[in-house]
Amino acid sequence: MPKVCTQRFSPSTMATNTCERDLKQIESGEDRDHDELAVSERHFHTGTGAMARVSSVVHSMQDWLSLGQEEEHCTSLMEQQQVEMIQETRSTKAKRQSHHLRRRNHVSQWPLATYNMNNCNNTDDKKDDKKEDVKKDDKKDEKKDEKKDEKKDEKKDEKKDEKKDEKKDDKKDDKKDDKKDDKKKEEPPKEYWVMDPSADKYYHWLTVVAIPVFYNLMMLVTRACFNELQQNYTYLWIALDYTSDVIYYIDTFVRSRTGFLEQGLLVKDIEKLKEHYKATTQFKYDVISMIPTDIVLLQIGYDNPEVRFNRLFKMARLFEFFDRTETRTNYPNIFRISNLVLYILIIIHWNACIFFAISKVLGFGSDTWVYPNISHPEYGRLARKYIYSLYWSTLTLTTIGETPPPVRDIEYLFVVTDFLIGVLIFATIVGNVGAMITNMNASRAEFQAKIDSIKQYMQFRKVTKDLEARVVKWFDYLWTENKTCDEKEVLKNLPDKLKAEIAINVHMDTLRKVRIFQDCEVGLLIELVLKLQPQVFSPGDYICKKGDIGREMYIIKEGKLAVVADDGVTQFVVLSDGAYFGEISILGIKGSKAGNRRTANIRSVGYSDLFALSKDDLMEALLEYPETKKAIEEKGKAILMKDNLIDMEAANAVGDPKDMEEKIGLLETNLEVMNVKLKKLMTDWTDSQCRLKQRITNMEARCRTLREEDLSEVVADKKEEKK
Repeated sequence: MPKVCTQRFSPSTMATNTCERDLKQIESGEDRDHDELAVSERHFHTGTGAMARVSSVVHSMQDWLSLGQEEEHCTSLMEQQQVEMIQETRSTKAKRQSHHLRRRNHVSQWPLATYNMNNCNNTDDKKDDKKEDVKKDDKKDEKKDEKKDEKKDEKKDEKKDEKKDEKKDDKKDDKKDDKKDDKKKEEPPKEYWVMDPSADKYYHWLTVVAIPVFYNLMMLVTRACFNELQQNYTYLWIALDYTSDVIYYIDTFVRSRTGFLEQGLLVKDIEKLKEHYKATTQFKYDVISMIPTDIVLLQIGYDNPEVRFNRLFKMARLFEFFDRTETRTNYPNIFRISNLVLYILIIIHWNACIFFAISKVLGFGSDTWVYPNISHPEYGRLARKYIYSLYWSTLTLTTIGETPPPVRDIEYLFVVTDFLIGVLIFATIVGNVGAMITNMNASRAEFQAKIDSIKQYMQFRKVTKDLEARVVKWFDYLWTENKTCDEKEVLKNLPDKLKAEIAINVHMDTLRKVRIFQDCEVGLLIELVLKLQPQVFSPGDYICKKGDIGREMYIIKEGKLAVVADDGVTQFVVLSDGAYFGEISILGIKGSKAGNRRTANIRSVGYSDLFALSKDDLMEALLEYPETKKAIEEKGKAILMKDNLIDMEAANAVGDPKDMEEKIGLLETNLEVMNVKLKKLMTDWTDSQCRLKQRITNMEARCRTLREEDLSEVVADKKEEKK
């Protein structure tokens, strides 16, 4: 009989050992023969006796130790991703172990038959079935592992795709940000509305603001003192008051947006404008003028307009309006007088209102100084109240009439104050009006002084009456035609550019009419325009006579000139506005038969206004334009050739007097430069001679102080040097 093992093993122990070996077989990929050897080996270890049990325990411990070593080795070498994969494989192994345990439990119901050392043929078939089942399970597990690996790969691919998408999104966002930054750079800065204080719009706005300021200045005190005026027109005052308040608020905004000059440029930065406005004193006054003191009227009633006196802090805008109007008007003296009268009326108006208010406090008709009793019908009317007060104020401030004497102390103080103010007003009126009248007559006084000095000179030199009368008539014509002003004196304070623009505006069209100056450079014309001198001739005056040396050319601005014969009566032709003459004589064209002499007699028919351009001024201007000078000379030659007034042989001669003059001038300039250099050399030579003499003198003084011993020592030294 074969020996059968009667020892009952625990299923868990057997299952653990078998599972571990099966896992090793799966990982190593061994074939069926190797499996059979393992089974036989397992039967050997599970045999009877203590040795079999000991060997099985030792073998199981070795298996667990080997697994632990492999795990430690893997964790030490693999990265975090590989560790995760190993953990997943371990989980699959655990599942396989559990599966094998279930199978072993099912088989181990008959352990003696299962673990019998002398197995029969039936057990072999069962073993084959078990192996096939194990292989199927392994295949399923492999498929599951493959699916899990595929899922991991898919997850990795998804992560990679997500990273790529994130990178793409980041790049897109960066591109968008770059585009936005580029757009921001390309977009110009926002331009805010800024008021230019030198523009007409600013002056127009000042006009709008001055109206409510003047309204508050005149009507607030009137309504506060004359209650009937306030009560009878309440709705009108409400509308006007709040309209002026709205204009005040708008004006504060405008002032915060009013530009100012910084380094000659208008500042348009909103923050700078606000800071500049806040730093001014007017900002505080504007804030005070905008305080809503009307809230107090809700408690005390609207019949107390004195609450709105803070609106008077806006007075600076009214004064600014007056100043700008004075600079813009063409009649500044009249405006100054009107402005002075307005100030006086305002002071008289306020004084009248204060007088009526004092009378109301002291009691109407309480004495002879205050306003009479208003119970009387004649003095109870509103018009009479204001007119009486205004009359009293005018008499007091101007000190030209008698008023009832004061009775009480407060009345005396008020009258004394009025007298002092009246004296100041009177002095202001006299001083300002006198200065204005002087300014208005300044030009006339200056002109009259010139006439008087000329009259005295003619009387002293005993000039004929006929000539004296002509001189006086000439001055009268200048005064009546407003031609007494000296253009150079008037324009001397302007910069050269503005002078040139004014001269161009006045004289350029006239200068372009001259044939020789047509098609010339604009720069030359501008210089010539500045050199034109206005001249006025009386009737019968000769502008030039035949044979005179031509030193200037003339352009007729206004009047008529006649080309007459030598007798002065016969007229050949009459020149009118825009005509010119004398241009050839000032050019000094070589070969001209007339040279620089006048070829006709020209006489003024009536009073004539002419522009004169001298030869020296023309040549000075042409020095900087040599090509233009040649072109003008060619035009002059063409004109002379047309009139047959030029000698071509002389014109084509080699020796040109002008060239000789230029050469002489150049030599003179060089000579002056050489003289300057020679003077400098002489100065240096003199200084060197002085220094040399000083050195010789010092040497002579030293030689005189030498002794024979010093000389013997020097000779000895020289002998030693020679040796």
